[in-house]
Amino acid sequence: MSPTTKTAVVTGAARGIGAGVATRLAADGFDVAVIDLDEGSTADTVAAVKAQGRTGLGVGLDVSDPDAVEAGVGRIAEQLGAPAVLVNNAGITRDNLLFKMTVEEWDQVMNVHLRGSFLMSKAVQKFMVDAKWGRIVNLSSTSALGNRGQANYSTAKAGLQGFTRTLAIELGQFGITVNAIAPGFIATAMTEATAQRIGVDFGEFQKAAATRIPVRRVGQPDDIAQAVSFFVDERSSFVNGQILYVTGGPNVCPGKGPCPAPAAGVPLAVPRRRAPDRTAALG
Repeated sequence: MSPTTKTAVVTGAARGIGAGVATRLAADGFDVAVIDLDEGSTADTVAAVKAQGRTGLGVGLDVSDPDAVEAGVGRIAEQLGAPAVLVNNAGITRDNLLFKMTVEEWDQVMNVHLRGSFLMSKAVQKFMVDAKWGRIVNLSSTSALGNRGQANYSTAKAGLQGFTRTLAIELGQFGITVNAIAPGFIATAMTEATAQRIGVDFGEFQKAAATRIPVRRVGQPDDIAQAVSFFVDERSSFVNGQILYVTGGPNVCPGKGPCPAPAAGVPLAVPRRRAPDRTAALG
């Protein structure tokens, strides 16, 4: 079975992983709704979708706002067709050590990652149930395994894994599969902002990270986009409720074998100068 409409929805798609996913899905034959907070910021991704010969629609909305989500998904269904694919990629960080973390920092991260994925999934699933076909892909992270200074982000990304498995159980009977991808170090504006925050050149930052990755390179947005393409394809229709770690292999300490994953893409091999404990970056 295949989707009756070829409409995909990608949140947080103005740049980085989201933009790469939107472009890949367009190459796979989908028209793509490109969602981000500021509709104007989606222009480049929409252009990339159109360059693949498909229709792109920029939609500005806050994924944590129920009314905005309902209105936005309704607009997408009207202008592009009923959503057949949803990629929950929107995310932010509000990093801080537990004793410094504010309730606002906790809530902001939970609202975008968990509440946003819940609202978007709930809004699109009714179209997928009616069509008896659908694909939902959630973006988790290796930080779901735990990360210093990221109690909020790590908890949210771990929560998305439970959310993924639960939706897979609930929606599978309707021909809808739900899977998650947990990226490792991906070269994006977020990881570049981390390098800037700790006072390290981004090129050196990536080189140091690559020494701890078995394939000896950092990931690119297209690496995640290819994984999304796999989950969305009809040939993966028996793959459901899975968490795929796209990391280049288990992290290794040169000459020492396996070692813990770096914090939020921060390679332990990079000398870091003293920096504030708090950072904020869009996903």
